[in-house]
Amino acid sequence: MRTPHHLLPSVLAVLSALAVSSTLAQTPSQRPPGTSSNPSAYPTTTPTTTPTTAQPTTTYPGQVQPDGTYAPTTTTTTATPVATTSSVLSPAVTPTQGTVYAMPPGPLPATPMVGGPAVMFGSQMFSGRFSAVPFNGFNPDYTVSSGDRVVVRLWGAVAYEALQTVDAQGNIFIPNVGPIKVAGVRNGDLNTTVSNSVQRVFRANVGVYATLEAAQPVKVYVTGFVRAPGLYGGLSSDSVLYYLDKAGGIDADRGSYMAVDVMRGSQVRARVDLYKFLLKGTMEALQLRDGDTIVVAPRRNTVLVAGEAFNPYRFELAGQQIKASELLAMATPTPAATHFAVVRSVGPQRRSEYHPLANADQVMVDAGDEVMLTADKYIGTIQVRIEGAQQGERTFILPYGSQLKDVIARLTPAPQANMAGLQMFRRSVALKQKENLDATLRSLEVTALTGRSDTSEEANLRATEGQMIMQFIERARTIQPKGQVVLTTLEDAGATLLEDGDVLNIPVQSNTVTISGEVVFPNTLVFSQGATIDDYIDRVGGPTQRADRNNVMLVKPNGVVMADKGTPGPGDEIMVFPKIQTKFIEVARGITSVLYQLAISAGVLNGINTR
Repeated sequence: MRTPHHLLPSVLAVLSALAVSSTLAQTPSQRPPGTSSNPSAYPTTTPTTTPTTAQPTTTYPGQVQPDGTYAPTTTTTTATPVATTSSVLSPAVTPTQGTVYAMPPGPLPATPMVGGPAVMFGSQMFSGRFSAVPFNGFNPDYTVSSGDRVVVRLWGAVAYEALQTVDAQGNIFIPNVGPIKVAGVRNGDLNTTVSNSVQRVFRANVGVYATLEAAQPVKVYVTGFVRAPGLYGGLSSDSVLYYLDKAGGIDADRGSYMAVDVMRGSQVRARVDLYKFLLKGTMEALQLRDGDTIVVAPRRNTVLVAGEAFNPYRFELAGQQIKASELLAMATPTPAATHFAVVRSVGPQRRSEYHPLANADQVMVDAGDEVMLTADKYIGTIQVRIEGAQQGERTFILPYGSQLKDVIARLTPAPQANMAGLQMFRRSVALKQKENLDATLRSLEVTALTGRSDTSEEANLRATEGQMIMQFIERARTIQPKGQVVLTTLEDAGATLLEDGDVLNIPVQSNTVTISGEVVFPNTLVFSQGATIDDYIDRVGGPTQRADRNNVMLVKPNGVVMADKGTPGPGDEIMVFPKIQTKFIEVARGITSVLYQLAISAGVLNGINTR
């Protein structure tokens, strides 16, 4: 008996070829979208990077920078690599003294997956993209408050210039004019307010200009339920999101996205609801000062939404309850959704409710509940695709429950059609064939890796054979079955119920017989009346030395398989299987079973597509 080394290399070559041929030979409806039967149709891409260019970086000499670093009074430039491939991060550059560098944004946030862990709504905001770009601009909607600093300039008959701080009563004081109330005034209206007050005293020949102090570098404390509490540098015009992002974002497991307080001293300057920003794009504009504190409160009540929703997240609630309609407005049901289930925890019990979406305004959802959106739709019609020698329409829409004979009655076969060889392919059958193949491969894998050896020589032989078998298994797993339903005769198969997505292929009448597998010259021959299987094998050079003459199959166009018996007819195929030569019977049996399944379910053997 020969060692497995004579067999397994050839088997591996077989699998590498048939993995390609199985994909290229699939019908257009079975081929993955966007793929081509021409191997040259698959382009390759090579990312390119342009040379590094020097770009100036704005610094504040002798001051604390927006990111909290200190810049000496020097002028520097930052080398910024420019890449044409957006997915490639810029290469690291060695910093020089006084240069300010921003951390590159992190990876994109996690997307909720079916069956995966629940993701908190709001956690997708903090991935380094807010802190990467500081904001230094005029905000006309900002409301002036106590502690803000206002630059005031008078010219003409009176010359005056000062930086005024809004006092506790909300006033600034201008000599010879007196206190001017500016607290509560919009930034865009500040100049008009101050100018009107000044002109009550100086009625002519006095110009007035008043504005909030330009954004200055500040340091802000960020604490509470954030990932990295600390003191962070930025600009006074930067948003709360900028500082939260620099602190690593809100702790998705404990922090609140609806209660972010901005403290000035012991008073709450503002409370920010990040859900309003996420859902509506609105957020109060704030002018921060040195020493301000951003505090993230602990998380409030939550409700989990899953199923047919565009936003299947865990949502935070402002109170103990929320209307189902308001919750679903945040979750955004898909067009397919029709109903929602509410699973409530009542003491030690779990109770379920089921409601149509139209009644969502009448249902209250409590904290801790779970909401599942579903698509309760029944099948009314099915679609069947016709391929091959069909002269009429190629897509039929039929009532659910239609049978094969209903489609056959509506076919318009071409004159050269072979209706006796009608083929039917079904997605559910392909999935089942794939499951069976994977189960057989797992069994073969266990057998190959857990066998016992009596001697060291036998152990070495098993190790070498095991490596080859594992390669065989990995390549066999890439084969995709066709899902063919064997139709013995049209009379017997006429009562077969059709499924949505079925494909019927009408083959063309053929006058050839294909011989594949372990023969000297696999080929297709002209049909000869009365010729036997052995006759056709002899005409292509006979079997190879690896052929197993006891394992010969005759496959009919409609998928019927005859094991080494019967007379070949037009359009038939003869498959000659290899002889599995190994001293381990279990391994031989497993490989043989895999080859049989590949030949029947995928229609391939030795890299040749059989149908």
